[in-house]
Amino acid sequence: MALPVLPAASRTGLAAADGSRAGPGGRRKGTRGERVVVAPARRRIAGADRAAHAAARRPAPPSRDVLPVSGPAVRSRPIRVVVAKVGLDGHDRGVKIVARALRDAGMEVVYTGLHQTPQQVVAAALAEDVDAIGLSVLSGAHMTHFRRVVELLAAEDAADIVVFGGGIIPPDDIAALAELGVHGVFTPGAATADIVGWLEQAVAPRLSRS
Repeated sequence: MALPVLPAASRTGLAAADGSRAGPGGRRKGTRGERVVVAPARRRIAGADRAAHAAARRPAPPSRDVLPVSGPAVRSRPIRVVVAKVGLDGHDRGVKIVARALRDAGMEVVYTGLHQTPQQVVAAALAEDVDAIGLSVLSGAHMTHFRRVVELLAAEDAADIVVFGGGIIPPDDIAALAELGVHGVFTPGAATADIVGWLEQAVAPRLSRS
């Protein structure tokens, strides 16, 4: 999936905002080379060659708004991630930039598209056997959506799936999300390298068991 990255936005994280594109009948059009998978997703977007990227870059340290993760990253297989826009928020530039960064780091990425429910996101995650779920929420409903995703994962005995995301989230809410079981939160301005490096470490325990 080739996702467009504008120079001014190339370092923007999950919280980046932009207008969505609409085609005939209100259906969103993908940019050239982009494939949008509507949840529950059944197709994976393959990552780039892992060895080449591992040799060319080093994982970046987590940003200050991310819960620390200790221990080296373990890569017994490609990391699998679902990224999603939840609720009525239609700004998807940031989440697509992050999806591209994760893919370019060698991960398998499924982008579920706009206006997903927590139930759809979790269904896609279980169907694709992912290691992590990344949510982008700019509507202000982050507490509701993140809480519901964590609850649904627990109900499916899948609480080991790493939940992370971003949005315009106040510091007090970041702490509250951590208490709910959200593993990491990225606020506006977070670099994609920070997100990639943090996620590689966050999913290491899960990969070591697979």
